[in-house]
Amino acid sequence: MAKADKSAAMNRLHSAARLARTALAARLLDHGFYAGQDQIMLALDQSDGQTPGQLAARLGVRPPTITKTINRLQVQGFLDKRASETDARQAHIFLTEAGRSTIRAIEKSVRKTEKQALKGLDKKEQKTLAKLLSRIESNLSANGADIHDPETDEIE
Repeated sequence: MAKADKSAAMNRLHSAARLARTALAARLLDHGFYAGQDQIMLALDQSDGQTPGQLAARLGVRPPTITKTINRLQVQGFLDKRASETDARQAHIFLTEAGRSTIRAIEKSVRKTEKQALKGLDKKEQKTLAKLLSRIESNLSANGADIHDPETDEIE
């Protein structure tokens, strides 16, 4: 693939990701959520009582970012922060009843955005896209691994 084609693919990937996030953010705002808050809520729905550090690692963000978002969600009444029973320096984050009741709205917003994004793609194309995106995620998550360009036989 020529270099121009490679950058075109990356530009498309960036653009699609940005547009998907913008569409989802608009839907989430209708329920009182800002970008990124949905990920914390869904992570806690799967495993309530995580520490901020665990949430940060799970979502691939820095702990200060998580802390700010947790504090905002706590002020909104969606989360509760409780001191650890075994380590007073550690806090665990839990969904409140209000937070738990909004999970379905978040999931519905995600489904609607996915439906909008995949409109016009048949099931086979959707499956192929999911496989390709999974491969891209795998390629990019190889922390610190040298990237080999087979066209130039060089390590970048």
